[in-house]
Amino acid sequence: MTGWLYEFGFRGLLAEEALDKAGRQNPRLLGQLDVSLATTLSIDLLDPYHVENAQVMATVYTAISAFENSVRDFVERILIERYSETWWSDAFPSDVRKRAEKRRDDEQATRWHTPRGESPINYTELGDLVDVMGKDQHRELFEPYIRSHEWAAAVFHVVERARNVIMHSGSLEKADIERLGMNIRDWVRQVSI
Repeated sequence: MTGWLYEFGFRGLLAEEALDKAGRQNPRLLGQLDVSLATTLSIDLLDPYHVENAQVMATVYTAISAFENSVRDFVERILIERYSETWWSDAFPSDVRKRAEKRRDDEQATRWHTPRGESPINYTELGDLVDVMGKDQHRELFEPYIRSHEWAAAVFHVVERARNVIMHSGSLEKADIERLGMNIRDWVRQVSI
């Protein structure tokens, strides 16, 4: 009886191996956005609990990343309409430009790694963007979209807090995710980006 059980188990392992060689997706990788990328990153070797948790947070990060890039596009578009080619130097305070340009220069010095983008606005923080929108000389540019600078700052604060938790490998609770979603929805409805 023991030999039969051993043979049955061994055949099961051989069948599993044959399925894997035939291209079956690793069950631990199912649900990934890109199975090939997950395989390249050796996610199947990591603790399944942490992988599943990270997959949930990856969806949240997707929303945060798309929000941040949409805001950057929005601010840049409005400022280009007003200042044309000089939008960066005319609209952003020198301390913000210096920090952003330092980040860009640091990334350019590491030529083997992909930079975060071409535009200098890609190197700013959300707080920098809300400050630029709230400057006296820019209020009239953004007022048709953002009635209250304080409201925009509060939305960005919620997004930035969630972003910091996720970017440091933390997990948000359901209430935090719902708050984040509500703020993103409110922003999109107000600004229509």
